[in-house]
Amino acid sequence: MQPKGQSAVQQPTLLLVHGAWHGAWCWEGEFSSRLRAQGYTVETMDLPGHGQAGPQKIGWYSIGDYVDAIEAKLTSIGGPTVVLGHSMGGYAVQKLMERRPPELAGAVLLAAATQRGVWGVVKHLLATQPLNFLAASLERNLYRLVRSPERSRQLFHLPDMPKETLDKLWAQQGNESFRAFMDMLVFAPIHPDKADPGLPKLVLGGELDAIFPADVVTRNAASYGTKATIYSDMPHNLTQNTGWEKVADDIAAWMKQVSVPA
Repeated sequence: MQPKGQSAVQQPTLLLVHGAWHGAWCWEGEFSSRLRAQGYTVETMDLPGHGQAGPQKIGWYSIGDYVDAIEAKLTSIGGPTVVLGHSMGGYAVQKLMERRPPELAGAVLLAAATQRGVWGVVKHLLATQPLNFLAASLERNLYRLVRSPERSRQLFHLPDMPKETLDKLWAQQGNESFRAFMDMLVFAPIHPDKADPGLPKLVLGGELDAIFPADVVTRNAASYGTKATIYSDMPHNLTQNTGWEKVADDIAAWMKQVSVPA
């Protein structure tokens, strides 16, 4: 029986949303298992066009299409849900926050993309692999940017990741929508002022992130009135590299603070 004067509360579901070139596969295994072992209901999903490995081009999906899919997943879960978005998935989560769906109980932005950050990626690619980036743009084929394990390592992972692990992760990566890339760059800017200022938010990043550096993550956190946690010696894919356990445990600890009426 609930003590008089106290309201019953429940823990929300945690929905994990992957980033570009990835799929639900990137969560399943140790990371999601660690969260589930701490008592949380964890859901994953493939964004439209994702979940298929290899260079095959995917549909002309927009960021709006990805947000629609996340919102539909919230409806299917049918209760309060914290949505965690990594990288491009974090961009889509920020656009979801602007819609303020009633099921959204909190947001975790994990090395999340921002418009300024995506422009930084373009500059980085023009400096490090200009011909390949120009070819990818002309062909509207973003798989060119991750077409080998070593290119994937440069974007996502630590230099000392074992080759066997790197090869296994790379083999599961797929293509990405060029339209979604252009949306993040130009056509679908983020408006933090449209998000609910009272919505619980957790912003995390990696000190060695080659895609969205710590200063990008820190500025983005400030735009939502919060502070970012930056993990030292960690790259863009914080959930797959050395130190991932600390990231999972910090998310689980934060989730304990996000209670909703039962």
